[in-house]
Amino acid sequence: MKLFDVYSLFNINPVRAEGSWLWDEAGKKYLDLYGGHAVISIGHSHPHYVQALTEQLGRIAFYSNSVQNTLQEKFAEKLGQISNYPDYQLFLCNSGAEANENALKLASFVTGRKKIIAFKNAFHGRTSGAVAATDNSKIVAPFNASHEIVFVPLNDESAFLAALDSSIAAVIIEGIQGVGGIQLPSEPFLQLLEKKCKENGSLLILDEIQSGYGRTGKFFAHQFANIRPDLITTAKGMGNGFPIGGVLIHPTIKPWSGMLGTTFGGNYLACAAGLAVLEVIEREHLLSNATEVGNYLLASLRNFSTLSSKRGKGLMIGIDLPEDKKSVRTNLLFEHAIFTGEAKPSTIRLLPSLALTKSEASIFLSALQLELS
Repeated sequence: MKLFDVYSLFNINPVRAEGSWLWDEAGKKYLDLYGGHAVISIGHSHPHYVQALTEQLGRIAFYSNSVQNTLQEKFAEKLGQISNYPDYQLFLCNSGAEANENALKLASFVTGRKKIIAFKNAFHGRTSGAVAATDNSKIVAPFNASHEIVFVPLNDESAFLAALDSSIAAVIIEGIQGVGGIQLPSEPFLQLLEKKCKENGSLLILDEIQSGYGRTGKFFAHQFANIRPDLITTAKGMGNGFPIGGVLIHPTIKPWSGMLGTTFGGNYLACAAGLAVLEVIEREHLLSNATEVGNYLLASLRNFSTLSSKRGKGLMIGIDLPEDKKSVRTNLLFEHAIFTGEAKPSTIRLLPSLALTKSEASIFLSALQLELS
């Protein structure tokens, strides 16, 4: 059997990783400033994380959600404490797309409505409702297109207000658009969404799958705007590589038996991984490190006059390359052994571990300077 060939792959085979570094099968060392799509939050192979998973594997790895699992309760309590949402409820699942599917479903249950407002250049996942709310027609199959989604431009207040009516179940927005090129919703725009959703009886869903878990220096990116969404979705950095996702649910939303469900969500290993990540974030002050190193990177990048735009918060940064420098990302990888991400047509995305050091960031800055000179 062959693999289903849907990925564009670099000819690199990583076999070992530690901190912000990867090694391929030939022993070549790479600086990882992308973390496998913003997944690596506390660094590759963190010893506390490895120990927690290893010890849990030796006790019990899996049973279904038909029995009590006190690890889920412990994890929910810790997440509430660190995220500053102790009064919210947590539904655990396995991925960001699944988190968004469940958030959209909850919004429809609560409101009795089915129409959704999303935003231009949004990415919310590849499953049925999540991909319908993703602004990329190429990956939306006819089956997915039957969902009722209205796309409006990001930060366009008048377009949003024109689209909002009594048929809208929810508004879904990323804390910062990731795949869309590190595009930031303004704080007044987020505040407007919160206010108007409440007035309209619609739910506000904050997709923090890429922008959450401390990446911006706050636990969630929307917290810069001092709002409290009805639903918050999270995944990527949540498990540092172990598949886990979740929906943080406003305390006024009441559950009923069978309302949501999952076989693998919240399993013992996922909870052990999730707890270890939160413990490392707290003990090693990784939110403040993301702020400090992110500010250093952004301040340094602003000195690169050839870059048309540099934007972001914390360690979620986008830089736009000039037309004649579109090969820079590939050159960084193959000439300087530095992994970065991209967004079409010519944006480099930086999404490293929250434990990235200034000296590691400086390696990237020096290589970028060489490529742009």
